[in-house]
Amino acid sequence: MNSHSPEPIAIEELIFSHLPVLPEEVITGLAVRPGGRYLDATVGGGGHSRLILEAAPDVKLTAMDQDEDALAAAKKELAEFGERVKFVRSNFAAYEFPSASFDGVLADLGVSSYHLDTPERGFSFRHAASLDMRMDQRQSLTAADVINDWDEVELANIFFKYGEERLSRRIARRIVEKRPFHTTTELAAAIASSVPPKYRYARIHPATRVFQALRIVVNDELKSLETFIEKAPAALLPGGRIAIISFHSLEDRLVKHGLRNLPLLKVLTKKPIIATEAEIANNPRSRSAKLRIAERKINDVKT
Repeated sequence: MNSHSPEPIAIEELIFSHLPVLPEEVITGLAVRPGGRYLDATVGGGGHSRLILEAAPDVKLTAMDQDEDALAAAKKELAEFGERVKFVRSNFAAYEFPSASFDGVLADLGVSSYHLDTPERGFSFRHAASLDMRMDQRQSLTAADVINDWDEVELANIFFKYGEERLSRRIARRIVEKRPFHTTTELAAAIASSVPPKYRYARIHPATRVFQALRIVVNDELKSLETFIEKAPAALLPGGRIAIISFHSLEDRLVKHGLRNLPLLKVLTKKPIIATEAEIANNPRSRSAKLRIAERKINDVKT
């Protein structure tokens, strides 16, 4: 760890400060009941998990995350619940879901404030850092590999597909001309220099969508989400519920169609649940959150 890295305690405090989005809506949506068993597939700092554990007596919870730092923070945050919590380090797509075991499954797909505010993880261009972006530090592919090794057409395609970036070809051309890149700020500057001034000084930084695309590709987020939606519902007991919070249109579309197309589920949210103005004022991160909920049918006979 270099001299500029935050102390471990500071990192944990940063995670703990993460407010869970749509807290009441999640607990109501999951219909948490006494003695129920729940899976938080993206435990992060443990905010939602704490709410689930406090919502009813004798609740048991499996807390899962692929990120070692997040899991360490969650263990500290949830320590008081002792044996009621089981911790698992896994990507939710790779998890071996036990059949008909949970009363509720939750996934919050947002990037935590910890990831954005810890420079060395490379998710943000607000600070100079290596181009990393791996949620699971055990994997080999980094954002630097994608930016420096993939060809121009591949880069343009991912910026357009995963970042919904309409200047994708122009940006990809500039990146290939200027590479190799070693830091987040170098890359952000090159992206800004490749777009017209009106775009460069817009409300959203021109690198924002490219960084989103890189994060999705490095962590294979959309494919992982598809796999999770296919596998997780079978782990629900009859009447059990799955709740998924997404933060951009690509994810929300997958969740909407994925839940609707599974015969064993009944969708409970025709439209996604969104944050109130009061919550947005208290937690700006909740502005783009969309919650969708479905219930496993009591029997699998199609209604």
